[in-house]
Amino acid sequence: MDNGAFHKAKTFIITTNIALIFLQPYSLELNPAENIWAILKRKFTNKLHHSLEEVSDFIKNVIEDLSTSRIKSVGGFEYVFAGLNWNYYTAQGTKP
Repeated sequence: MDNGAFHKAKTFIITTNIALIFLQPYSLELNPAENIWAILKRKFTNKLHHSLEEVSDFIKNVIEDLSTSRIKSVGGFEYVFAGLNWNYYTAQGTKP
């Protein structure tokens, strides 16, 4: 888990058969999704949206414009994609 405060809330109940392991703070290499969020945040900066619908549309468009190769280049750490045959998924038109 990342070190988000919501993961450490006092009301967060963990059963005895689960052990939580927290990532070190600011360890982007352990959480590649953070690099995808960085792209979204950069494009979102200094934009004026007049409604939540505009914000939603903007986010949807940015995400749709992200190609598989772009996602792999910013978040494709070796351990993330180990064992996945991306050529198979691309040819099948499916996602892993």
